[in-house]
Amino acid sequence: MKTKKLTVAQATIEFLKNQYTKRDDREQQFFAGCFGIFGHGNVAGLGEALKQNPDFTYYQTRHEQAMVHTAAAYAKMKNRLQTFVCTTSIGPGALNMITAAAGATINRLPVLLLPGDFFATRSASPLLQQLESCQSQDISVNDCFKPISKYWDRIQRPEQLTSSLLEAMRVLTSPAETGAVTLALPHDVQTEAYDFPISLFEKRVWYIPRPLPDFQLLQYAANLIRKSKRPMLIAGGGVIYSEAEEELKSFAERFGIPVVETYAGKGSLHYEHPLNLGAIGGTGTKGANKIAEEADLVIGIGTRYGDFMSASKSAWRNPDVTFININITEVDVFKHSAVPLQGDARETLKTLKDVIGDYCTEKNYVEQVHNYHKEWDEIVTKIYECENPDHPVQAEYIGALNDFIDDKDVVLCAAGSLPGDLHKLWRTKSSKGFHLEYGNSCMGYEIPGGLGAKMADPDREIYVMCGDATYLMMPSDLITTLQEGYKITIILINNGGYASIGGLSKAVGEEGFGTYFNYRNEKTGQLDGDPIMTDLAKNAESLGATVFRPQNIDEFKESLIKAKNNKESTVIYVETIRDRKLQGYAYSWWEVPVPEISVFPEVIEARKQYELDKQKQKQYIKPNQY
Repeated sequence: MKTKKLTVAQATIEFLKNQYTKRDDREQQFFAGCFGIFGHGNVAGLGEALKQNPDFTYYQTRHEQAMVHTAAAYAKMKNRLQTFVCTTSIGPGALNMITAAAGATINRLPVLLLPGDFFATRSASPLLQQLESCQSQDISVNDCFKPISKYWDRIQRPEQLTSSLLEAMRVLTSPAETGAVTLALPHDVQTEAYDFPISLFEKRVWYIPRPLPDFQLLQYAANLIRKSKRPMLIAGGGVIYSEAEEELKSFAERFGIPVVETYAGKGSLHYEHPLNLGAIGGTGTKGANKIAEEADLVIGIGTRYGDFMSASKSAWRNPDVTFININITEVDVFKHSAVPLQGDARETLKTLKDVIGDYCTEKNYVEQVHNYHKEWDEIVTKIYECENPDHPVQAEYIGALNDFIDDKDVVLCAAGSLPGDLHKLWRTKSSKGFHLEYGNSCMGYEIPGGLGAKMADPDREIYVMCGDATYLMMPSDLITTLQEGYKITIILINNGGYASIGGLSKAVGEEGFGTYFNYRNEKTGQLDGDPIMTDLAKNAESLGATVFRPQNIDEFKESLIKAKNNKESTVIYVETIRDRKLQGYAYSWWEVPVPEISVFPEVIEARKQYELDKQKQKQYIKPNQY
């Protein structure tokens, strides 16, 4: 067997740059490069290896969490067929990746993490930044990645690398099992040389299959659909990852079934399609939530059934409601005691359509759906109209942006009150035009996520929307967008603190406690003094961004034009009224427990409402009789 002598770090990079994925007839290099911040735990090993391999591009970043967000956003835009590697030193560098790594796994997005680790020989222990344990000498901070990684390994000897790299790729390229993968690389092992088999470094193509469910289950599901009177389709992220948008449209049209959208699935069907009722659940539209209340059959496609979209398991009120789930992932396909059609969304829809044969919902049901669609479009148009042009509210900024951008452009968000407003209101024209990280809803995702989306498709304009609290979490990679020439436009809305959770605090009777950005009041001892007048626009300017400060809706629209013509990252800084929120439509509950006893009358009243809402919650455990 022919071999090649390389260090472990050199062998790792040599292997990674030769990995490819192929789905259908499209082949692409799986890793677009490596993000990294060097420290003593990876500079001599992986740092040297990356310098030795300039064809595997190294990208400098400003925060370890941010680079994983960027990689995840890139993978999301690429339908999980490509991603990035992320490397850090041991200790705080590695730990900084954990939040974003969890987000990648929650959202089923592939990211490879290569944190440095303690010396395998333990010759210099305890190292700088090494966590010591009285229970074992085989524990480091990297063990914290175990519960959030889909695959985890520590390379203690060079011989272990071959099998570990292959297992890592198996998981990363699995549509069902993908997420964050962590390979902890000890300082010393990274630099050790070994005779690796040359075949390890040859081009390797990982074929992404499109499996089909069991045919008996397909027949059973088809029979349930033919019997249903008020079925509905839920489009989740799996529709988009599978590139099943056209099959979803064809399926809905042929059988007269309305489509509702999760956060990840929004854009699966063009917003103008009369069978598209938009968002469902706690942030849902009137039509989607009304249809859900009476549905006798729910067909979930590529959805996790998160609590927002299920209205904390209160969305479906029909006592006889049955579920059919089409999902590549076993943990999702069995949810709500569904008929489990485990397989690729596109091919399963195509096959199921043929098995169903002749069937269509009744004309009056389709007309009701069309009426709901038309009614919602009129509601959105009314909301987008600016009542007071000199003092726009958040929804009106959304409307102005929605009307401005091109069909292929992207709005991106993750946390605060913006996701809920966007889920309801955004008129999505393409399946990549709406980019929400709402599995983890991580504050700080927006700017690095915008960078990742832009890197994935530089021809699109990326519009990042975030509030002041989210911006403060992680603005630093604005510098990276400038350094690499990937322009994004940030709509930065200052609403004086944690406005979203402040609204929730008021809803549970706590009057926004701890959610305003105010000075501490010497008289009360609480954070209810004067507002802190931080100028975030100046902060953005100090990081190198071009900044516009529109004072009204007309100036905001002018700023959008200027931002589009600008070649570098731009921040449009606006202020809005903190407490004006969109109403809920139909029944749109989200469960947040309220204290059972309290000294505050508002909390006591909120508890009464909570107990009423709890009565509408269901466990969908109806058994199937195959």
